[in-house]
Amino acid sequence: MKTKLPLAPKHLSRECKRLWVAVLNDWQVEDFAGLAILQVGLEARDRAAKCRKQIDREGEVLTDRFGQKKPHPLLAAERDSRSAFLTAIKSLNME
Repeated sequence: MKTKLPLAPKHLSRECKRLWVAVLNDWQVEDFAGLAILQVGLEARDRAAKCRKQIDREGEVLTDRFGQKKPHPLLAAERDSRSAFLTAIKSLNME
């Protein structure tokens, strides 16, 4: 008999909720620490997606008040969030 899967956190995007279910169906993530790592990883994935949407709207390069071209500040947040997602996946030995 299959045990009932923990519900995905409500604040995750629809896509990340689907990933939550897929991961729990395909991998044995049952302990509190594993579920916490999965949640943090999916939150990071959502954050990266939000950053990407705003970067796509505004462009990767912005002009500051002095007329200087600068990389969009969310590029670093997107990079760090993607890295956090991949780190979570590696921590769960899902690579």
